[in-house]
Amino acid sequence: MEIQEESCIYKNPDAPVEARVQDLLSRMTLPEKIGQMTQIERVVTTPAVIAESFIGSVTSGGGSWPFEDAKPSDWADMIDGYQKAALATRLGIPIIYGIDAVHGNNNVYGATIFPHNIGLGATRDTDLTRRIGVATALEVRAIGASWTFAPCVAVSRDPRWGRTYESYSEDPEITSELTKIVSGLQGEPPKEHPSGYPFLAGRNNVVACAKHFVGDGGTDKGINEGNTIVSYEELERIHLAPYLNCISQGVCTVMASFSSWNGSKLHADYFLLTEVLKQKLGFKGFVISDWGAVGKLTKPKGLNHRNSLKMSINAGMDMVMVPFKYERFIEDLTSLVESGEVTMARIDDAVERILRVKFVAGLFEHPFTDRSLLDSVGCKEHRELGREAVRKSLVLLKNGKNVDKPFLPLDRNAKRILVTGTHVDDLGYQCGGWTKAWFGLSGRITIGTTLLDAINATVGDKTEVIYEKTPSEETLGALSEGFSYAVVAVGEAPYAETRGYNSELIIPFNGSDLATAVAERIPTLVILFSGRPMVLEPTLLEKTEGLVAAWLPGSEGQGMADVIFGDYDFEGKLPVSWFKRVEQLPLNADADLYDPLFPFGFGLKLNCGGNSNPV
Repeated sequence: MEIQEESCIYKNPDAPVEARVQDLLSRMTLPEKIGQMTQIERVVTTPAVIAESFIGSVTSGGGSWPFEDAKPSDWADMIDGYQKAALATRLGIPIIYGIDAVHGNNNVYGATIFPHNIGLGATRDTDLTRRIGVATALEVRAIGASWTFAPCVAVSRDPRWGRTYESYSEDPEITSELTKIVSGLQGEPPKEHPSGYPFLAGRNNVVACAKHFVGDGGTDKGINEGNTIVSYEELERIHLAPYLNCISQGVCTVMASFSSWNGSKLHADYFLLTEVLKQKLGFKGFVISDWGAVGKLTKPKGLNHRNSLKMSINAGMDMVMVPFKYERFIEDLTSLVESGEVTMARIDDAVERILRVKFVAGLFEHPFTDRSLLDSVGCKEHRELGREAVRKSLVLLKNGKNVDKPFLPLDRNAKRILVTGTHVDDLGYQCGGWTKAWFGLSGRITIGTTLLDAINATVGDKTEVIYEKTPSEETLGALSEGFSYAVVAVGEAPYAETRGYNSELIIPFNGSDLATAVAERIPTLVILFSGRPMVLEPTLLEKTEGLVAAWLPGSEGQGMADVIFGDYDFEGKLPVSWFKRVEQLPLNADADLYDPLFPFGFGLKLNCGGNSNPV
């Protein structure tokens, strides 16, 4: 029988959120509840699937677009189509669409790509990260999505880890301060807002997700999805600390980590997910699994899905990022509830939390895309913000071979300069992983400014810029004396997660040899694009005049030219310790034996001369 709308408390926008949650929950069948706990990937999503299985959430994995180079309006059309199917179900519960907008809305062609978190960690600028959150929220909302799987608040303790660039710092205090991005994404909660209760300010904000709970940055030897071997006291002091700030800002969701703590997989750890996160810290939002992580609770992967699901839901998992085999997920969870292995109380707790976030986010009142925001994607104001972030993230490691002869700033009116290296004109390399594709790509993959573009836009009309991706023998031979200086950009190819694990940390593409070969013939500034510290060979350090850590700066390369040509000074400070040899790893500032190449917090200014020896 159709329920009269005026009797539906949950449809009344003026009713208290908790009353709406309880009213809606009381009307739901078991299939409708399990549907809310199900998140599926776009590629298996159709309006019929949403309607028949009461799907609660849809996601786009890295590189999962409506089609390549889809416009924001194409995304909005797709997501609104899914939303129409959800609203046509018996209770009309909207889906929440999640996306990995981890350095801007990076899945979307033409979006502003901000520096990855390690670069923001170098800025130490909490207001900058907040403003980046504000801009990212607008660009996510503009395509119809209302949830970003960000920020990553991992405290990275070992640069061999393939997600080091997703971490702000090795230091829990800096990481905690930069969680201010949550208030940028979701809006600033009022002072009287209860800690732990989800908050979202309005239609220009998005649901944030603190991840990956907990200890993902502290695994043994930096192995991705590995084992963090620490006492609870150390886990709390280093890895749990940033979550306190997120929860106090009303972060709506938390994503569990693939990793383990002392051998216990986080996705099945009742103590950490329920007793610590939900009970001790008072988190009232919902916990989402990572991509297919429930299936990884057994070896080989997916061997006993039903038992893995039982362990994870009972540990406190509220929504599962399935992402593809949703029929099996729904069948197994239904069976677990009917057999009593998962209680209805646990299901109700999970669904309450999911509905709470959907009500707080205003999805019942405003389920569709606000198309007035479409022009915000990649807009000039956001690109200027990205440029500011690049300027502030650059760390000057060396400036001149002698203290009294600084090499920078570069002369923009020099007669002839050489610009060379694998990374000097590659926007994909400049942006890194999680850009257009999960693992990143090479080339002119989106709209943006490469380092070469930026140099060409900055130098004087009479300056001749010679660009060679790899310098020729002639350039380094007979022609070398004709150059005033060279700018060499080298670094890592894009990667993500396990693909990024690196036990050697040598600059790829013979980057060190290339830079050294140029520096032996021409006064050279080396700009290193990387998601972490790399091995810096003694000959490279000796031969080069200048060395800048640019991290993975994103689409707004003009920010690099702003600083190297002296319009702005360097502000960046190392957010991580820069090791001498990989044998020293892990190496953190709180180590008993601390002997870095460049210490945590190091960073020169243009007016400080060229002594790059750590003090």
